[in-house]
Amino acid sequence: MTVKVRTAVVLVGGSGLRMRPLTEDIPKCMIPLRGKPLLYWTLTWLKGNGFDHVVLGVSYLKEMVIDYVRKNEFGLKVDFSEHTQEGETGEGFRLAIKRHVRDEDFLAMNGDELTNLNLEKFVDFHLEQKGVATIAVSPMRSPFAVLEVSGNDIVEFKEKPLLEDKLVSAGIYVFNRSISQYLPEVGSMEKLTFSVLARNRTLKAYRLTASERWLTVNSVKDLITAEKELASIRGL
Repeated sequence: MTVKVRTAVVLVGGSGLRMRPLTEDIPKCMIPLRGKPLLYWTLTWLKGNGFDHVVLGVSYLKEMVIDYVRKNEFGLKVDFSEHTQEGETGEGFRLAIKRHVRDEDFLAMNGDELTNLNLEKFVDFHLEQKGVATIAVSPMRSPFAVLEVSGNDIVEFKEKPLLEDKLVSAGIYVFNRSISQYLPEVGSMEKLTFSVLARNRTLKAYRLTASERWLTVNSVKDLITAEKELASIRGL
């Protein structure tokens, strides 16, 4: 696979409140999955897709992340960019880009995503569309049963269906450097940056294909699901 971008910015600074008590003493990205930290699966996936430079945005218990990466050889140039918890994703990405990214276009993602997304096609789509940012999007899996009601009768019952008409962000992006001018000093990039780009029609959507899988590890329940599905997602 020949990916036209070689740098990735990955935010791994969150405190993982929804993962407590697992994250009381370790950062979320260091929670073990199949015996290895979540961060291992992210870094090896990037390496396997031709990336050679990764910037890790660190904050909560950052020393553990830095120590782990320095003690393990991933075949990647890894830089660390510290940000505050209060600064959220806007500060995290803004500082990481300012300090360590020189590329015109680069991958960006949250550190709790697991996917087999075709990065070559994703990057090519972004470069063709010439947007400021491209988001990998997927149909929404409803966490609840969805009902169709006529009067007082339930005429259709779908248990946790895939809602094809509702697309959600997979937390994986390709950015052009020009995104820096839209990132807030402090605050959520998702709320404060993407809404502006959407109004400007410079925010693009790459739809995951039927063969591309994605899941976010946000809770203990998600971790259990990831344990079951990692083999199919990563082809293990």
